[in-house]
Amino acid sequence: MDDAPLTYSRATGEREGLVVIKLTGPLTLKNIFEFQKNLAADPPQLTVFDLSDVPYMDSAGIGVLINYYVSAEKHGRRMALAGVNERVEALLDMTKVRNLLRSFPTTAEAEAQV
Repeated sequence: MDDAPLTYSRATGEREGLVVIKLTGPLTLKNIFEFQKNLAADPPQLTVFDLSDVPYMDSAGIGVLINYYVSAEKHGRRMALAGVNERVEALLDMTKVRNLLRSFPTTAEAEAQV
C-alpha cells in the first residue's frame, strides 16, 4: 500500500469558476510533488478536492491542502474537501486542522456550498 501511486483529474463543476479535483490513492510525501506543482498553475476561483478515493494521507499531504487553503484565502479563492473517510478525518482532527478545511460528505454538497 505504501507504494500506491496518487492520480488526480480536474473536472469543471456545476458553477462557473468551480473545479473538482478528484484524487485517487494516498496523499503522502512520496507522491505529492507533481501534484503540488500542478495545483499552483492556474488555480480556479472555487476548488473542491474529492478525497473519496484517498485511503490515507500523511502530514505532507495535509501540508499540501493547508498550503493551498492559505494561498486561496490570501487571493480571495475558496476551497472545500469532499468524501473524506474516517481515517483521514481522524488525522484532520488530530492535527487540529478540521476547522480550517471545510469538509462535506459528497462532492455535490461541497459544490453547492463552497
